[in-house]
Amino acid sequence: MENSDITIKLTPDEALVLSDWLERVRMTDLSRLVDDPAAWAPIHKIAGTLDKALPGIFAADYAERLEAARHRLRTATGSLAEERDG
Repeated sequence: MENSDITIKLTPDEALVLSDWLERVRMTDLSRLVDDPAAWAPIHKIAGTLDKALPGIFAADYAERLEAARHRLRTATGSLAEERDG
C-alpha cells in the first residue's frame, strides 16, 4: 500500500449531509453498526474534518440548511437516475 494521503472532494451539500449522518452514527445506537473498532479512527477523522470545514453546523438555522441540502441532493440524484434510466 502506498504511503500517500487520499483526498475526497465533496460539495457543501454533500459535506453537510454526511456530517449530520456521521454525528448520528457516532452518538446513537447506530454506532453498533460499526463492529470493527479500527473503523472508528477514520470515522472520527472525517467527522472532525467536516466539523472544522462547516461553520454552518452551529448556525441557528442549521435544521433548515440541512433539509435544504438534503432536498437538493435528492433532487440531483433523482435527476441523474431519470437520465440514466430514460
